[in-house]
Amino acid sequence: MSRSEVEPSPPSRVTIAQVASHAGVSPTTVSHVLSGKRAVGAATRGTVLAAIRELGYRPNIVARNLRTRRSHMIAVVVPDITNPFYAVLTRGLADAVDAAGLGTYVCNTDGQHDRELKFFQDAMDRGVDGIVFASGETASQVRLAEVDQQTPIVCIGAQLDHPLCDAVIPDDETGSRAAGAFLAARGYKRIAMIQGPPHYGMTRTAGFRSAMQAAKRKVPAERMVRGDWTRKGGYTAMKALMTLTSRPDAVFCANDLMAIGALDVAHELGLSVPDDVAIVGFDDVDAATIVTPHLTTVRNPAYEAGGTAGDLLLSRMSGRYTGTGRTVVLPCPLVERGTA
Repeated sequence: MSRSEVEPSPPSRVTIAQVASHAGVSPTTVSHVLSGKRAVGAATRGTVLAAIRELGYRPNIVARNLRTRRSHMIAVVVPDITNPFYAVLTRGLADAVDAAGLGTYVCNTDGQHDRELKFFQDAMDRGVDGIVFASGETASQVRLAEVDQQTPIVCIGAQLDHPLCDAVIPDDETGSRAAGAFLAARGYKRIAMIQGPPHYGMTRTAGFRSAMQAAKRKVPAERMVRGDWTRKGGYTAMKALMTLTSRPDAVFCANDLMAIGALDVAHELGLSVPDDVAIVGFDDVDAATIVTPHLTTVRNPAYEAGGTAGDLLLSRMSGRYTGTGRTVVLPCPLVERGTA
């Protein structure tokens, strides 16, 4: 007995022609129902949809993409998908483009420049319909071939040198300045900052320094320490600050995860927050209201940033907008809670 007599052949994919035959219409009519680009009478449309359900028809996405030269996908390049800020941003983007039949996929770079550039080029090679580049500090290092300059791009942060690039910029500097001014106005004298890694979060540092200068607060180099955007990094940086002969009485952290790590140290040392040391974060992730005390922070509108990026991409992809790069600035207000 031959192998073909023992093993049944796999079922074949239902075609548009089979749906059309089952519904008693032309394949063109079925295509119009599926694409929605041409009006089809309600009765005929109902008959076609019923045939699709009965036969279990599924569109051949690969064939459609080859035919239309579109992938119907948006790439999101982020430094750390485990950071809640980027998860919320990606959700905002997905919600904005879902109705247009577009999906998203995430490229996690671990904040490494070479991986950022690799994923950026990989997204171009895959023929994505658009890219959201959420590593603004690296944008200036990206160089695109002429053929790649037809793909719409939105940078969250600094704008890319690209004719179809738009930017969504959370006003980090103003938000950080407000956080520093708030701590100074509360009477704290020895104010420190846990910054992000080198070359990242520079506008947040600039805003903090501006506030300290305006409040006539000196911030020696030993009170300007670096973390790595993670809770562990904030913990390590706060540990270093707490070993200083003159401990800080307030700490501004460049993101909430590091602020939560700093709060861990305060609890570990038996310090009262904010009486012994005040802590302010940046981003206003969900965890900010889970910790005790609830975290005073600067709200970085992640969901709105993702949604705005999606709207900007859709306007270019649909042809509604064909002009030069646009910049949308989102406010970052201070949210007063219990840690300062």
